[in-house]
Amino acid sequence: MIIARPSGLRRTVTTAALGGLVVVLAACSGSTGGATITQPVAGQAAAVGHGIDGSAAASSSSAPARPVAVVTASPKFGADDISPTAPVSISVASGTIGDLTMTNPEGKPIDGTLSADRTSWTLGEPLGYGKQYDVTGTAVGTDGKSVAIKGAYTTVSPVDQITTSISPGDGAVVGVAAPVIVHLGYEPEDKALIEQHIKITTTPAVEGAWAWIRHDGDKWPSLDWRPKDYWPANTQVHVESDIYGLPFGDGYFGGDNVTSDFTIGRNQVVLADANTHQIVVQRDGQTVATYDASYGSGDEIGDPNRVTRSGIHVVSDMQETTKMSNPAYGYTNVTEHWAVRISDNGEFIHQNQDTVYDQGVVNVSHGCINLSAASAQEYYASAMIGDPVVVTGTSVPLSPADGDIYDWTYSWADWKALSAA
Repeated sequence: MIIARPSGLRRTVTTAALGGLVVVLAACSGSTGGATITQPVAGQAAAVGHGIDGSAAASSSSAPARPVAVVTASPKFGADDISPTAPVSISVASGTIGDLTMTNPEGKPIDGTLSADRTSWTLGEPLGYGKQYDVTGTAVGTDGKSVAIKGAYTTVSPVDQITTSISPGDGAVVGVAAPVIVHLGYEPEDKALIEQHIKITTTPAVEGAWAWIRHDGDKWPSLDWRPKDYWPANTQVHVESDIYGLPFGDGYFGGDNVTSDFTIGRNQVVLADANTHQIVVQRDGQTVATYDASYGSGDEIGDPNRVTRSGIHVVSDMQETTKMSNPAYGYTNVTEHWAVRISDNGEFIHQNQDTVYDQGVVNVSHGCINLSAASAQEYYASAMIGDPVVVTGTSVPLSPADGDIYDWTYSWADWKALSAA
């Protein structure tokens, strides 16, 4: 029997005759192959081994040639920390695989593919974490002699499995500025590796890129994808997070794979110029509504906290009725209606009957865009999560400090630079 020993051992040859059974043990320093097992027929005389210099060892002239088939496993048999998605292959030189089975701890066979020439077997499905998988089979050499295939693998046991969520979710219909946000429960050491295993497919094809950014309330950065320009209306989007088995560092590994299929809706863009005291709603570039409005008064009174931020906002939430509070400015739990959130810093487009006479004339709000009841309800009915609201004419730009979705505050060149791939 010839068994490949772990790397680092000195090559040795031991030949012993025990009742006609010849046992040959060999180990090579730096070997990366799997176990190779041959066993001459009992009762036959000494086999030929190979010395450290590769020359034939002395043997009886009557010794039969040992089997020529050589079995190699990659990773080598006995590996006890492999990823459940690591490639596993078993090959035979100077012969073919007669039969081979890998089984899980319950004895169930694991899928694999035998090559057309029967010289290699490749694992065909992901394994589980923290389990041992046994491999058994037979190789048949070109000399017609059989060699046993036997070994085992044990998969790594992670500290924890990292979960993934994708926004927009399955079946969603969103506006043309909606970014894809892949939330991860841990910050990976190798961001490029993770990014390479998260894929997006669009119909039609759309130019876009991934970027690592941190959203409001998240401990770890997310991986976002946005198009170079707004999405084409009616685009079909498929996203898949294929991180199962990937190392995140510190003993953490990727959990279950996740997918999302969603649709981009109609093209609606709100143009919000604070200097005009109006908002303009456009569909496919054509104006469909104009509403008198009142923006934040910060530029008029010198208070930057009350300036409506300039930049491309994205509609992230919609509430027919909600409570609004800003204790620093003296109000708490004030009921407002037809509220369309456009940033996490407290900016909404909403009804405010107290400023109706200022709307279209002067900016008096604390940073929101105020509309009349009729205008707010009509705009609310037309809006959609993911719509862009482009604010201009104010002194303070939208930035990461303003909250959740600030993907469009980056130039295209700067956005692409945030990719790790």
